[in-house]
Amino acid sequence: MTDHGLLIGRDEDLARLSAFAGRGGAFVILGEAGVGKSVLLEAAAARAETAGQRVLRASGSQFEGEVSYAGLHQVLHPLLDDLPALSPAHARALTVALGLGEGAAPGRLLVANAALTLLRQAGPLLVVVDDISWLDRASAVVLNFVARRLAGSGAGLLAASRSGEESFFEYGGLPGYELQPLDEKDATTLLKTHFPALAPRVRQRLLADAQGNPLALLELPVALGNVQGALPPVLPLSGRLQAVFAARIRNLPEATYLTLLLAVLDGTGDLSVLDIEALAPAEQARLIRVEKDRLHFRHPLIGSAVMEMSTGEQRHHAHRLLAERLAGQPERRAWHLAEAATGPDERVAALLQSVAHANLRRGESVHAITLLLRAADLSPGDLERAGRLGEAAYLGAIVNGDLHDAPPLLERARRADRRGESLAAAVGGSYHLLNGEGDVDSAHRLMAGAIEMLGDPGDARDKPLIEGLYTLLMICFFGGRAELWGPFHTAIGRLRPGPPELLDILAHTFSDPARLAPAVLDRLDAAIAGIHHEIIPARIIRIAIAAAFVDRLSLCREGLWRVIRHGRDGGAVTSAIEALFTVGNDSFLVGQYEELQEVVDEGLALCEQHGYRLLSWPGVYLRALVAAVRGDAEIATDLAGQTARWATPRRARAVQNYAWHINSLVAMGRGDFAAAYRQIAQISPAGELASHVPLALWVITDLVESAWRSGRHAEAAAHAAAVQSVAVISPRLAMVAGAGAALVTEGAGYRPRFEAALSAPGAERWPFERARWQLLYGERLRRDKATTEARAQLTAAHDTFRSLGARPWMARASAELRATGLSTGHGGAELTPQQWEIAMLAAGGLTNKQIAERLSLSPRTVANHLYQLFPKLGVGSRAALRDALSQMTQSKFDPEI
Repeated sequence: MTDHGLLIGRDEDLARLSAFAGRGGAFVILGEAGVGKSVLLEAAAARAETAGQRVLRASGSQFEGEVSYAGLHQVLHPLLDDLPALSPAHARALTVALGLGEGAAPGRLLVANAALTLLRQAGPLLVVVDDISWLDRASAVVLNFVARRLAGSGAGLLAASRSGEESFFEYGGLPGYELQPLDEKDATTLLKTHFPALAPRVRQRLLADAQGNPLALLELPVALGNVQGALPPVLPLSGRLQAVFAARIRNLPEATYLTLLLAVLDGTGDLSVLDIEALAPAEQARLIRVEKDRLHFRHPLIGSAVMEMSTGEQRHHAHRLLAERLAGQPERRAWHLAEAATGPDERVAALLQSVAHANLRRGESVHAITLLLRAADLSPGDLERAGRLGEAAYLGAIVNGDLHDAPPLLERARRADRRGESLAAAVGGSYHLLNGEGDVDSAHRLMAGAIEMLGDPGDARDKPLIEGLYTLLMICFFGGRAELWGPFHTAIGRLRPGPPELLDILAHTFSDPARLAPAVLDRLDAAIAGIHHEIIPARIIRIAIAAAFVDRLSLCREGLWRVIRHGRDGGAVTSAIEALFTVGNDSFLVGQYEELQEVVDEGLALCEQHGYRLLSWPGVYLRALVAAVRGDAEIATDLAGQTARWATPRRARAVQNYAWHINSLVAMGRGDFAAAYRQIAQISPAGELASHVPLALWVITDLVESAWRSGRHAEAAAHAAAVQSVAVISPRLAMVAGAGAALVTEGAGYRPRFEAALSAPGAERWPFERARWQLLYGERLRRDKATTEARAQLTAAHDTFRSLGARPWMARASAELRATGLSTGHGGAELTPQQWEIAMLAAGGLTNKQIAERLSLSPRTVANHLYQLFPKLGVGSRAALRDALSQMTQSKFDPEI
């Protein structure tokens, strides 16, 4: 096997790659180290260039894996002059991602689309990426996106990776194959071609030792030299190759070796930090190649050998040189200063911490934690070291989901902070107490106590203090007791010049929304309107939870799904868990139960994997609510029992509230309204919205309905009156407050109140809750002998319950309909809600096209539905529809109900 010209034993492989390069798309070659992947890539690239294709090259590096978009920078570097041809958004995304300009970190999807567009516009080209498994995460994710969208574009991506290597680049679904070692015939030819003077016995020994690995076949004879007598013992392949490289490196001039060490430690291939003249001996020894202003080792093991041969003093010296030469790049300089340090250095530690915070602002949390840990190692003072360790533990848990890894860091922080003065350590410790053990009271004592120890007023720019307040907010929420909130509100009030906007909004809408939310709704709406521009997962989650109890979650969905996708791509796992359950909350309220099941299953699996027991309970709660609504009482009751058994000894009142709500719905489903009332009144007593219990806004219907149906009319009236003050918060609460007031109104006055509440703009967005009020209204109308009006309300409620699979409520609506004199069964004719709506519109004289426009369907879909429903109704034309529908009003009801 040679560099480019003659590839012994690889004709078929090269033909396969050349064919691929001509048609575009993506192709991946896997194989063991030294099997010839890199040479094959170079040969394919040379053929592509000969054929007139432009070739872009990049290679992964173990020492560059923490540098975001470093690999993408290699790929796109030759195309940077073409950036102005992109749209402003795409050009700005690549400019910031590649470190060419400043700005807010763009989302990876935007960067990926920009890279794809740039490559497509560059004309016929081939991107060649060697050792793609060693690319940084961000580059791998982007190139994975690009690889799956190049087909038919005239551009191709040819990549190689070691077999079995863990990678951020997903090979699944991409064409490719495993490159096999050479067979004995080709291996012999390779040895004879390059080393014709080898003695037969030496050649046979090398063939047996190399086992067809081309790199070993080419390198071992160099290491052996002119062997006389017996050959050395057989060593593992990796050990032999390391020895080969070491021998060749050892003979280099000192300046050349130092320059190679600089290249390894820098990891970018950037020639500007290297002594280019000193590289010539390494090029002559075929250890490196220099192409387009980048240095590339001919094999990664060469770089590893350079590192293994270096002394600690040499590495420290090299890092100091790199720090000097990178004076204009503060982040890279900070890391090299840290690696050059031989002992504690507060100046460097503080610089690293500052760089870590800059990484956090760009959403690069993984690297930020690495920097904080190194900063802690360099901290001379116990308090500073404890703070940095605590911050690293907190970030590892809240951002990356590494809850299992937090205790060792927290223990180190505790030992350093013997006097308990580090706020950052307290933040990490209380977060772990809450999420790991569920110890609400201990977490509250630790966090509130650390904040109270600070001077007055608090500095709103103090990052540990603000993160501590966010943590205390969540502790108070899960504690679910009004008395826990005192220290939080006090601390918020003493911040100067004032609390951060989002924290202040949360302090109103997430603590006691019934009383505090109305004052900040305009500010919350502004924050939600800007969620499309947010890039930090934790901020998106905080905006969403601020919106949760004031019924604005649907407006946060786009941001939440970005957080979920980010977590799936290996990003902020904890935020992804919270986003999944927050989407699930909205799914329950708006009746999208299938979506709820999917996001809850995914979130609970992540909780189990990462040890987040506390975070799992909102998911369990949502799963149980759907089970209760659908009449799966045994499942719901079991989940409620699990929830209560966990929450009660930990005094996690918010989680206990979940159990009471589940049990209340189960009891209502079986018609035991007295039991339902007893359960739901535990959350908030009738006649008041319990202080600092946000869930009280979600269970108003449950409390009023169960009180009314169990004969507690005074309690129902008291609660209906109490909730009038929250009607201004959202259309849902306006509907609930209005319907509650209608229910308890005596005489005929209830009708206009019900009509106004149920027809309020946006009321249909909460189908289950609205249908329950329609059922109550229909029952009242039937008892007042208003049969026609009752049928309309009961039919609407029945349709909704059936679409949701809410069997207990559907059965109750069906029974009420039968009580109006309507039959709930008809000759097997059963239409879906959509078919029923289409039939009604068609009977009203609308054409297929008009119906399609009205229902946002295609005319063909409308035609298919009409084709299916005609025989169900026993008609053959539109003309007969009106009579059939009037005679079969209830043909859509299930006769078994």
